Amino acid sequence: MLAAYCWPRSVEPGETFAIHASTDLGGFAVEVARDGADREDVWSGRGAAGHHAVPADASSNGCGWPAALEIQVGERWRSGYYAVTLTSGDERADAFFVVRSRPQEAAPILMVLSTATYDAYNDWGGPSLYTGGARVSSERPLAPGFLVKPEPHRRKMQPLPDREGLWFFEWAEPLGLSVWSGGAGWWNWERPFLHWAERSGFDVDVAISTDLDARPQLLDDHRLFVTVGHDEYWSWGMRDRLDAFTAAGGNAAIFSGNTCCWQVRFDDGQRAMTSYRYRADEDPVLGTAQERSLSGLWSDRRIGRPETSTIGLTFTRGGYSRYGLGVPRASGAYTVCRPEHWIFEGTRLRYGDALGLADSIVAYEVDGCDLTTGADGRAVPTHADGAPETLDVLATAPARLWTRDEQPTRYANEPGELEHAAAAVFGDGWETNAYRLEHNHAVLGAFTTPGGGTVFNAGVTDWAYGLGDGTVERITRNVLRRLSR
Repeated sequence: MLAAYCWPRSVEPGETFAIHASTDLGGFAVEVARDGADREDVWSGRGAAGHHAVPADASSNGCGWPAALEIQVGERWRSGYYAVTLTSGDERADAFFVVRSRPQEAAPILMVLSTATYDAYNDWGGPSLYTGGARVSSERPLAPGFLVKPEPHRRKMQPLPDREGLWFFEWAEPLGLSVWSGGAGWWNWERPFLHWAERSGFDVDVAISTDLDARPQLLDDHRLFVTVGHDEYWSWGMRDRLDAFTAAGGNAAIFSGNTCCWQVRFDDGQRAMTSYRYRADEDPVLGTAQERSLSGLWSDRRIGRPETSTIGLTFTRGGYSRYGLGVPRASGAYTVCRPEHWIFEGTRLRYGDALGLADSIVAYEVDGCDLTTGADGRAVPTHADGAPETLDVLATAPARLWTRDEQPTRYANEPGELEHAAAAVFGDGWETNAYRLEHNHAVLGAFTTPGGGTVFNAGVTDWAYGLGDGTVERITRNVLRRLSR
């Protein structure tokens, strides 16, 4: 056995982080490398650790292993994601940390990794938020597959319902990877996006979810906030930071889907987070003065702060595409409806054209908004879901929330996505209103804030898989260039 995690996860140059490891193999070799467009090996050495038991509550309260090795971050280590690889004989363990930039050295773009979502899906050492847990710790290893996968790796989208033909699952399990690593982790979307951005000449700094929550000044020296892939779990503080940034004229580019879907609460010095998700009615803050921090859907009427006010879109009006019975045979492409918008400059796209068809970028989990038809026959938001008045709908694709009877194995003891979303959004009248969420859309959109900030939202988890397509790449360049000036 060889397992490890790093703490703290986020540091500045000159600060120190520790590797916490457990092994029955004696010593181990350590390599630290910045994982960017070009791999930069920055440190190597050896460490030793004894075998430490995995506490019964490791998934919720952490491992509590002693530090096996402390490493000081070099003054010249650039901001980025740093892969930590431990090896001993044939055994290998992977861990990570990020280096933030100092304020005076900040890049125009800050990419915040979705580490809260990593933790929500992580099933190392006990239950995740998907297997019965309501509190998960950051102080434990990430299960195999979250940080490193063999290539080519399979995508999470699967065209068959329930657990038939488990496309990602049947690939991951024989390799010893967590089946939950298809929905979260560095390797799926953030790594290829950051590699592409750096190869394309963009200067990008990196931080993590808890940085956005705990550091009020984190965004001050940047022009553009970026999130990529599957940024599903957000705290009240994370939203406060981004809202203040865009209200003051800062910009945001969301190349993510199912973004800001669930509210979480960080505690224990940012070492753990709580989210009851579907079981929000069991959350002890319900019915108290702290009810606004209810750890359920952000669109829950009892929270009173739908995510649309921050990101423009919501999963409750989106759902799934090419995944289970969420539009299983969709094309995987967006249909363009406003080709005159600046994001499409240089693409030659016209009304009705397919965007991202070759790579099925509209797949897995997607966000949308409540739509109607405008006077010119094109889709426009109704704003009934809290979508900003300035939101422009640029492209759409069909999407659906699963019902309980469409995923009987997954939802054996809980409502389906449709039933749960309807109950959260409409309250006691959800059964007569559920039809309003039954036939949704993924939306590619953008809006401006009264303070002059612009928020672009791709509305899909799988945008990064389209970066080999010249049109998707051009749109991404247009967004990053314009919004990071």
